[in-house]
Amino acid sequence: MSQLQQLHAEQGQSPWLDNLTREDLSNGRLAHLVADGIRGVTANPTIVAKAIESSDEYDEQFASLVTAGRSTVEAYWELVASDVSAACAVLRPVHDDAGGMDGFVSVEVAPDLAGDTERTIRAARRLHQRIDEPNLMVKIPATAQGVPAIEAMTAEGRNITVTLIFSLSRYAEVIDAYLAGLESFVTTGGDPAQVHSVASFFVSRVDTEVDRRLEAHRGASAAALRGRAAVAQAKLAYQMFQDCHCGSRWERLATLGAHPQLPLWASTSPKDPGLRDTDYVDELIGPRTITTLAEATVDQFEDHGVVARTVDTGAEEARDVVRRLADLHIDLDDVGLGVEQQGVEKFRRSYQGVLEMLDAKVHQLDRI
Repeated sequence: MSQLQQLHAEQGQSPWLDNLTREDLSNGRLAHLVADGIRGVTANPTIVAKAIESSDEYDEQFASLVTAGRSTVEAYWELVASDVSAACAVLRPVHDDAGGMDGFVSVEVAPDLAGDTERTIRAARRLHQRIDEPNLMVKIPATAQGVPAIEAMTAEGRNITVTLIFSLSRYAEVIDAYLAGLESFVTTGGDPAQVHSVASFFVSRVDTEVDRRLEAHRGASAAALRGRAAVAQAKLAYQMFQDCHCGSRWERLATLGAHPQLPLWASTSPKDPGLRDTDYVDELIGPRTITTLAEATVDQFEDHGVVARTVDTGAEEARDVVRRLADLHIDLDDVGLGVEQQGVEKFRRSYQGVLEMLDAKVHQLDRI
C-alpha cells in the first residue's frame, strides 16, 4: 500500500493532486497517480497558465477554435474545459466508489472577478453548466465579495471549492456562508445530500508573510516562532470545523443528509528551506480532511512522509503560538488580508499573462 493510500485508509484523509496538465492526461501520468492513491485534482489560474504556456499540446485545439471564430478568452476556457472534463473522467471511478463523496476535479473562476459578487456567481454557474460532470467543483475565492457568491452557489445546490482562505476570521465567514446556502437550498425543496464543498485553507504563504514580519523583531522568542504560524492556524481551523459541525444548526441539516464542508490544506510545499519538504503534509493529517500535493511533494511524501494523525494534536501549543505572535503585534487576521490580496493578484497576473500569450498566437495564425 502506498503512502497516499495509507493516508485515506488509515487516517481518513484524501490526497488530491495540486496540478492539472494536458501532458499528464495524455501520457497516463494522472491515471497512474490515481491508481497510487490520488483521489482528486485541483487547479488554479497559475497552474493552468503554466500548463498552457509550457506545452504545445494545446496548439492544435487552439488553432481550430480561433479558425472557428472564437475569441482568445473563449478559446482559453475551451482549453480549460477540455482538460477538466478529461480529468473528471479519470477521477470518475473514485467518485463512484466513494458514493459521490470524493474524486472531484476543481477549477477556478477567472481571478479578475474576485471583487465582483454578481459576476462571480454568473461565472461559477456557467462553468457548472459548461462542464456538466457530477465530480466537478468550481472554485470561488474567499474574498469579501466572494463569500456571498459562495452562499448563492450553495443555495443553488452546486459543488463549490472555496479557495484563498488565509485567516480564521475569514474561515468563519466561509463556514457560515456554506450553512446558510444549504439552509436556503433546503427551503426551496433542494436535497442537501447532493451538495459537496471543500474549504481551502492555505498554509505556506501564511508562514512566508509571518516570517517576514518576524524579521523586524530580534531575540530568541521571535526566532522560535519562525515557520510555526501556518500549522498552528490550520490546527485551530480544524477545531473550528469540528465545532461548527456538532451544534444544533448543523444537526438540523445533517438529519436531511447534508455533508460537512471539508477542510482542505492548500499550498503545502514549504518555501522556507529550514522546514522539511513534507512538514505541511505530515503536521496536518486527520479524518475528514483533504491535503493537496504538488507532484514533487507526492514523490517526497511517498519517500519519507510520516502517516500519523496529527491535525488535532498540540492544540494548546497552537493557541500559544498565536498568543505569542500577538504579543509581537503580529495579527494573523491582518496577515490573512494581505496574503489574500497577494494571492488574488498573483492569479490575476497569471491569467492575463496566458491570455496575452494566446493573443500572440492568434497574430501568428493570422500571418500564416
